[in-house]
Order: sequence, then C-alpha cells, then structure tokens
Amino acid sequence: MNHESISAAWRSACRRQFLLHSSRGLGAAALASLLPGTGSGREASLTAAAGHPVARAKSVIFIFLSGGPSQMDLFDPKPRLQADNGKEIPKSVVGMQRLTTMTSGQASFPLAGSQFAFSRVGDAGLEVSELLPHLSGVVDRLTVIRSMHTEPINHDPAVTFLQTGSPISGRPCIGSWVSYGLGSENADLPAFVVMLSGVAQGGQPLLSRYWHSGFLPGQHQGVQLRADREPVIDLADPPGLTRDDRRRIVATASGLNRLKLEEGFDPEIEARINSLELAFRMQTSVPELVDVRDEPRHVLQMYGIDSDSPSFARNCLLARRLVERGVRFVQLYDKDWDHHGDLPQKLRRKTRETDQGLAALVRDLDQRGLLDDTLVVCGGEFGRTAYTQGKLTANTYGRDHHPRCFTMWLAGGGIRRGAVVGKTDDYSYNIVEDPIHVHDLQATILHCLGVDHRRLTYRFQGRDFRLTDVHGNVVTKILA
Repeated sequence: MNHESISAAWRSACRRQFLLHSSRGLGAAALASLLPGTGSGREASLTAAAGHPVARAKSVIFIFLSGGPSQMDLFDPKPRLQADNGKEIPKSVVGMQRLTTMTSGQASFPLAGSQFAFSRVGDAGLEVSELLPHLSGVVDRLTVIRSMHTEPINHDPAVTFLQTGSPISGRPCIGSWVSYGLGSENADLPAFVVMLSGVAQGGQPLLSRYWHSGFLPGQHQGVQLRADREPVIDLADPPGLTRDDRRRIVATASGLNRLKLEEGFDPEIEARINSLELAFRMQTSVPELVDVRDEPRHVLQMYGIDSDSPSFARNCLLARRLVERGVRFVQLYDKDWDHHGDLPQKLRRKTRETDQGLAALVRDLDQRGLLDDTLVVCGGEFGRTAYTQGKLTANTYGRDHHPRCFTMWLAGGGIRRGAVVGKTDDYSYNIVEDPIHVHDLQATILHCLGVDHRRLTYRFQGRDFRLTDVHGNVVTKILA
C-alpha cells in the first residue's frame, strides 16, 4: 500500500474504520496514539489521549449474578418492610408500574420482610446482610450502589441490555467494546475472556450472544474458558500432529488469508488471521494459566478452593490470574439467582457458593497491588419486588422481577472506597435519591478505563453506534 492510497483511505473513511481495517500493523500503531493501553505488558502506562479521561483502570472483572439478586435481602435493609410484613403493599408505592405476568394476576400483594439480619460493618458502617460474612470483611474497599435501575422486566432482554446497552440482541457486548477500543496487553491471551459457573441444569440460560462482538470484527468476541479438562475447544494439537506441523499450518493459512486481505479491507479476514495466530500462542499460555497448583496454599484457602473441581471461587482466582497477565476484560457469569419461590433457602445456598470467592478476589487484588488498576463490578440484571410472589408463609417467600431499583457494587480502578450511593424508599421499590441507569454504569466503566463513552463508536449500516447509544452519564459520585 503506497502513500497515495493510504491518504485516499484516510480521506474517505472515518479514523477508526481506517485503523481497524488497515493491515501490516499500521492500524495498531495509529490506534496506540488515539487511545491508551495498547502496551505489551501489565506495566504499560495508560495516558489520556486527546479528549479522553485519564485512565484509572487497566482491566475490568465483571461478575454477573444471573437472575437478579434480592437487594433488600443483601445490601438494602428496610425496617419498614420488616414492620409491615404480611400487609398489602400500598397502591401509592406501586403506582402505574408494570408487573410481570407471573404476579399481575395475584389477588393480593403481601409485603415480605427479609428473614436476614443486617449489621453495620467496616469503618464506614455499611449495612450488609448476615448472608455475606466474608464480603463484610472487605466492605471498606467497596462502593455500593442502591439506586440502579433498568428498563426490561424479563431476563433475556434485561441481561442483553446490561451487557450491550440495548434490549434487542445483535449489538456488541461491553467486553467487546473494551477489546475494540483498547486492545490487549498480552499477545498470548485474548483481550476478553468469559467463564461460567452455577448449576449445570436450571436457572436462566446463559447464551453465548451475551459475550458476542455483534457487528464489531469477530476478534473482539469473548473467548470462553470452560471448566473441564479442555479449557478452550480444539486448542490442543490433534493426535499425530506436532507443534512444528501446527506452526506451518497456521503460517500457511495466515499467508493465504493475507493475500485475500490485500484485495480489500475485510475485517472478518483480519479477524480470522488474528484468531488462528492467537489460538496457536494460547496452546502454551492457557494451560499455564488454568493450572493453579503454583498458587500458595494460603491463597487457595482464602478462596476456599480445595481441588481442581470447577467452582465460582476457582473462576474468581482465574480472573485474578488473567488480569495479572494483562487481559483487559474478564466476565464471570454465575447462574441461579432467580428466586421466585423459597427465596430464603435458595439465597443462603447461592451466597454460600459465592461470598468467600468474591471477598477473596477483592482482598487478593488489593494485597498484590492490582486493585488500584483493576475495576471489579458485581450485580445482576435487575432487582426483586418487596411483595411476595405467591403465598407468604412464616418460613418462606419468593420475589418477582423488579427493574425499578436494584443494587450493584464496585471496587478498585478509580472507585471510591467504603461508600453507599443512592437511596430507595421504605420498601426498596422506588428510587428516591441519585438514580443510576444501566447506561450510566456503562459510561462509568469506560471512563475508569480512560475512554469517553461518547467517542468510542463504530460505523455500521450508515450510522455510528456506541455502547451507550445516545444516553449515559458518568457517575462522578462513585469515583475516587
């Protein structure tokens, strides 16, 4: 490609399209000057490009609790709800808000007070449920948002909305946007990695399109690390094929693809080249990554890991190992937080499975000096209703979906420590102070990474798309 053709491409295409579609390293070199964080190692500094905020985080660990945890049973205690247990929820509280078809036909809507005690913990005196004894020990490192709200009322569109900024499938997820905007700090691992935990059967399904790159080039799709003996499908060499054989095959295929790429700028050919070469390098990097036997015993004990068996806690440890190696975005999904009935027993089980791993992850990152530049985000797609779904008894209750308010917490990467932001009413049904929309959360995550969410765009079908669409404001109250 000569100087004249480069200049013509520059004039005819937007800057980011040119950078994305240019081969032979030219695009990557120019992108490094536009956005921060394309260095080759964890130590690479993130400096603010023109018009972008100063980066406080290099990596994100996003822990998604699929199903929607009950905020008033975990982080948003309501004494009035306790006192009015069994009474009908006031119509003035519900107003004209829509209900799901699972409860809209109920003859009554009795309030269900939480069965769990809350205590003020940490130097800031944050109120946390007795179900989270381990997380209570690191609460001074967290900011708890009690005033999150979303738009969809059912699971799939709500998960899609949280991950992609739209309730309609087909858009790139947040991890793909981060990969596209910032690239990777480790040439031997993907920029965006996904891991799943929770019950094998049951719970809301976790669909691969939740970590899909949408209309972004395929190289930015999340790479799933599986929990079995083969973390990535087809990563190992087939029987009878040596590593040198594999190297020659990859080189030949990449060479043919590059010949095709020279005929025109096709991002999918570029993505195919990158995927082949990355997969070859991952044959060495992934087995070393998932082998936690080199971890000190006290670290394994802190996470509560006593074997190689898959678990949420093991995924938390792997998340730390991933960001330690320069992976930009790690997404942990945990299933079975959708508790329409028998909530006290089911929530006890889920917090027993996750509390220790969550606390260990925060503590481990902090002890290793990684928390300051790693942003940890934890929460579900919406909250739960103050009234019970079905019959309220002395021993149990269930809660329906509630998009009007829910709780999430964040830590590290430019986030305040030991703070509570936002307030809900006496029943945790409506927000009365500092409402924070899903688009605001997405804008804030990108801000912490040193990216202005309004400028991270991709032209598709004649318009510029972005994660937050035409919405979103950075939540300055939660920033350090």
